Amino acid sequence: MGFFAVHRNGRPATVDDLAPLAFAGNAHFTAMQVRDGRARGLDLHLARLREASRELFGVALPDDRVRAAMRVAVEAGPPAVTLTATMYPGPGDEPDLLVRTRAAASPPAGPLALAAYEYERFLPAVKHVGELAKSYLARRAGRDGFDDAAFVDRNGRLTEASIWNLVFADGDSIVWPEAPMLVGTTMGVLRRQLARLGVPQRTRPVTVDDLPGYAGAAVLNSRTPGVPVSRIGPVPMPEAAGFLAALHRAYEAEPPVEI
Repeated sequence: MGFFAVHRNGRPATVDDLAPLAFAGNAHFTAMQVRDGRARGLDLHLARLREASRELFGVALPDDRVRAAMRVAVEAGPPAVTLTATMYPGPGDEPDLLVRTRAAASPPAGPLALAAYEYERFLPAVKHVGELAKSYLARRAGRDGFDDAAFVDRNGRLTEASIWNLVFADGDSIVWPEAPMLVGTTMGVLRRQLARLGVPQRTRPVTVDDLPGYAGAAVLNSRTPGVPVSRIGPVPMPEAAGFLAALHRAYEAEPPVEI
């Protein structure tokens, strides 16, 4: 995987900068799609980094410094990139910031079949790098004949998928699962734009046993506001073109913001 820029604290990273990170696990990150120097939900990405840094390190970098470092990295690449910003402990009191840009990412066309495995992420509200189990279960899903993995907590509630949030349609409204999870930035964008557009939304527990009562399901992340899901565990999910269209319409209603 080639990178257009790999910067530490706003400057090109050296081998000495990167070597200590090879086996480091105490870090968190956010990833976004940048087009012509702009990104949707930038405020949500900055809030994610700020809140996670306070949770893990007790201190956060100011937003203007984070944006400045992102801007320098974006300017070193083509108009369309995927940007990943990672915070990790630095030598001083503040965390260090590693910003990488690479080729823009495209989502799968779908529909996706998701295996359902019992798994709960540690610190689910933080997008941290300690994700061995999640990656393992995604690969296991492939071996089990699925495209990816969805996760069920100890109470039987669907939470999220390997690199995705889950969303459902019940025929009247859009349903977000109620459970401990990482609330994605695209999920945040959709929630506020669906509300602005007057589309009904609900948040409630969703179990595998509940799935036959739903009119559709999708997954979403920074690459896409919605990829259709055809099956979760043993339960087939119906096609829901109108549901997917509403998600994409809400996403397009969010104005990209200059980094």
